[in-house]
Parts: sequence; C-alpha cells; structure tokens
Amino acid sequence: MNPLPNLRHLRYLVALHDHGNFSRAAESCFVTQSTLSAGIRELEESLGVDVAERTKRSVVITPAGRRLVARARLLLRDAEALAAMSKDDAGPMSGVLEMGVLPTIGPFLLPQLVRRLGALFPRLRLALREDKTRHLLDQLAEGRLDLVLMAFPYDTPGMETFMLFDDAYRYVAAAAPAKSPGATCTTAVQSDFDSQNLLLLEHDHCLHSHALPALQRAAEVEHANFSSTSLHTLVAMVAEGMGATLLPDLAIMGGILQNTDLVVRPLADEANARTIGLCWRRNSARADTFLQLGRSIQAWAAEHITPWRPDTAGAVAGRPRRHRVR
Repeated sequence: MNPLPNLRHLRYLVALHDHGNFSRAAESCFVTQSTLSAGIRELEESLGVDVAERTKRSVVITPAGRRLVARARLLLRDAEALAAMSKDDAGPMSGVLEMGVLPTIGPFLLPQLVRRLGALFPRLRLALREDKTRHLLDQLAEGRLDLVLMAFPYDTPGMETFMLFDDAYRYVAAAAPAKSPGATCTTAVQSDFDSQNLLLLEHDHCLHSHALPALQRAAEVEHANFSSTSLHTLVAMVAEGMGATLLPDLAIMGGILQNTDLVVRPLADEANARTIGLCWRRNSARADTFLQLGRSIQAWAAEHITPWRPDTAGAVAGRPRRHRVR
C-alpha cells in the first residue's frame, strides 16, 4: 500500500501555490522556511512526483502540483470540518464558516441577518466573501469556501442546495410625463422594454443566468445596454435619465432607491422572480450546520422580508414606505 500524504505537507503545498514564495508560504504556515521546504520534498517522495520547480529566485508549481493543490484544498477543508464536528458535539453551530455571497444580495440582506444569526448562534463566526456566482462556485468546489448564499436558478452540479425565499424583479424608471401613454400604467409591459434604453448588469452577472422571461425579453430588445457592474450604479444612471432598469425586491426594500424620484412598477408576469438560497458541496461534513443555518434564515426571512407593494399606483420609490427589510 502506498503511503498516504501528510495533511501538514498538503497544507505546505497549498500555501506555496498561493504565495509563490517559500518564505511567505512558511510564514503563513507559522513554520521556518527550511521546515516547509523539507515538507515539500517529503511530499514529493511519498507521491513519487515533483510538485514544484525551484530556482534561486522563484518557484513554479508543476502541472501535477496544481492538480494536487485542487484536491488538497478539499481534503484540508474536510479535515477541518471533521475537527469542528467534535466541537459541535459539545456546542452545535460553532467555529468559523466561510461563506460567499453575491453583491446583489449581501449589502441588502446581511447587515440585518448577521445580527440575527449572531444572537442565535454566538459561537458561530461568518467570514464573508463577495463575488460573482461563477467565481464563488469555483472557490466552493476548490474548498476555499464552505457555503455560498446565491440566487437561483443556476446550474450547481455536485452541490446541495437549500432555498430560502423568492425575490421578485421590478421595473424601475423615472416618472413618466403626465400626458404620456405610460403615465397611468401600474404594470410594466413589453412596450416599456421596447421604448426605453434598458440598463442592465454585465452579461456575465448572475442576473443574466436566470431563466426569467422578462430578462430574456429585455436582453433581446434593441435598446438593451449591459454596462454596469453594480445595482447602485444602475440606479445612479437611471436617476440621471439614461434609461430604465430591473431591480430585485431585496434591493428596493433595502433602501437602494431612497432619496430618488424613481418609480417602481411590477412586471406583468408576477412569476418573474429569482430564488435566494444556500449552496454547499455534496457530502460536506458540515451539512447539518448548513441545514440548521438555512432553516433559521428561512424563518427569519418569512417574518422580516415583505415583497414590495406600491403605496399608490406608480409609487415613487424614494419616498418613505411602510414595508422595509427590518
């Protein structure tokens, strides 16, 4: 039987890959450079493959080494989770949980939610990382993250998911002139998409990965403009009269339109909604923790997150509203 690789040596390899330098990698592992170098050599000897090419000035991870790094991250993450399980037996929902979150969710949900979770699970610490969906799922697959808070539908092969709540999209634009055809309309219809310069997030953003009829129509209209990297930028562009946009309830109820004179209108098809949910690696040792966390968020959302409803037809979004994310 071939000897199994040492977890400590695998940690050295991952650190060397991430830092590209023996000195910095050793510092991150709290060992001397000679200890880390010797560990890498022992790993190479036990596996029978070179993982790094060394020169006096640099180090290059070999293709075989890079493949090992990807697997090592998962092994180390699972080993850490197994160690945490013993702590969970004495006190469930404890330790550090590294969670990725979308920029279209985090700013509008996490400030309230983190306080709630902190009160429920004082021994659990969330380490948050914000990025686009594809990047977060890649990091999840590599073992860099434990969990991702994301929007669905989205293809997540090899992952487990837990749905939390629906988040509908709304049409947001400047108020129409009093005598225009759309001045008295309470619902956004196809003619609104056809007549306005529609401002949307970049093509690689998750909003365009959702199989939503309204977004598919919006992407096909002549005036569609995919240029913004954030919802806040979209709002600023619409407020300057550059067009209209689509925003999720979570952002609207989170106050993104406060101090503006923009008008929110529901889409004709009320089924146009994304679903906010959690995603983690299948067979993760911390699956029970994720499920308990998901159920807690789900219960909190049912009580505190109310879908946007206009106070009056064509309500001005920047005015005070009765319903807010609390």
